[in-house]
Amino acid sequence: MTLKPFLEVKNLNVAFPTEDGLVQASNDISFTVARGETLAVVGESGSGKSVTSLAVMGLHDRKRTQITGQAFLNLDSGPVDVISADDEVVRKLRGKAMSMIFQDPMSALHPYYSIGNQLIEAWALYNEGDKAAGKKRAIEMLDLVGIPDAAKRVDEFPHQFSGGMRQRVMIAMALINNPSLLIADEPTTALDVTVQSQILQLIREMQKEFNMALILITHDLGVVAEVADRVNVMYAGKIVESGSAEDIYYRPDHPYSIGLLNSIPKIGELESKRLVAIPGQPPSLINLPQGCSFRARCSFTDRVAGNLCATTAPTLENKTTEHFSRCHLTEAELVKARTEIGGR
Repeated sequence: MTLKPFLEVKNLNVAFPTEDGLVQASNDISFTVARGETLAVVGESGSGKSVTSLAVMGLHDRKRTQITGQAFLNLDSGPVDVISADDEVVRKLRGKAMSMIFQDPMSALHPYYSIGNQLIEAWALYNEGDKAAGKKRAIEMLDLVGIPDAAKRVDEFPHQFSGGMRQRVMIAMALINNPSLLIADEPTTALDVTVQSQILQLIREMQKEFNMALILITHDLGVVAEVADRVNVMYAGKIVESGSAEDIYYRPDHPYSIGLLNSIPKIGELESKRLVAIPGQPPSLINLPQGCSFRARCSFTDRVAGNLCATTAPTLENKTTEHFSRCHLTEAELVKARTEIGGR
């Protein structure tokens, strides 16, 4: 049964005017995510992952950013388009209907205010009650995310917490008002492997607790395999492949996705076997090439009839049910590509 989407993004474009030209950071982005569902967004740095999510959160400066398209939150009171809504309307949704965990918890937390005061401030935006009620809720949330001795530590400051504990605080802050949508922007990047696993497990538990729609932004494909229901692969501001986690891992239909997967070390392979790297660099988002943006790094352009990769930008087409890819290669050639690159 298809779940009703809580978030529906349609033809979203985000661009930044600069002295050198217009940076097209997100280009014709469309996707949905339902309550209880996890959508992972993967790609190299600069592919448009965070820019897209910040647009959904309404966090871009509208005076300095060109944003078109739609991003509907399907609330109980009716749908709201975050892109066209007034700033005041979006501000009232942020932290309540939707919330976000940022990459670096140290820079996201104010060093001069206690953890408790920062949590209380987030709670007080949408709840009536005195500071004592807010502090009680803050302690409940710290306890829920696994902070030991929460009643004492609520009065401590960010520098007194480890990186993993600060990230737990950020999760508590993001969830303190029971949002329906949580965007986690590389929440484990600065953490060691053991703490990464704990934070991911915590996010999954909180998602189940609050029945949230979850967008997980990451470049770690191991994380994606562990938690995602569906995956969007982004390159040069566009979604180049979208499908279930199983489809992306076992039947990737875009040369970029295939390259990403085969650049990962695999258990059981000979130590002497070299990793397969994707050659070249992503294109400039100011001067995107005509045709396929990935063609300069692709090993299979010679298998496409004529000069199609250089002249015509591929559209995001349905390869199989709920599996889409932006590539001119035929399915037969993609099967060969999977085998040749890494034996998939």
